[in-house]
Amino acid sequence: MTDYVTFVVALKAVTLVLGGLITYFAANAYRRTGSRPIGFLAVGFGFVTLGSLLAGAAHQAFGLPVNAVLLIESALVAIGFGVITYSLYE
Repeated sequence: MTDYVTFVVALKAVTLVLGGLITYFAANAYRRTGSRPIGFLAVGFGFVTLGSLLAGAAHQAFGLPVNAVLLIESALVAIGFGVITYSLYE
């Protein structure tokens, strides 16, 4: 069980770093261009990344049950993908 938890924490850390970089680069592109769709893209990736961060923190730091953690992560990822979809549509 411990190896599994360590692996999940490591993957969450990688997700946080990569998601943070994507969000940062998209936000910089928005600042440079002023393009609303790129701004929404940055916000969408921010939500997806935030979902991963909050889910991991809620479970590790606050001891929330796995079902609650999955709900938090799924909701934020769904919102993020909705915003990303809107950014590509606009």
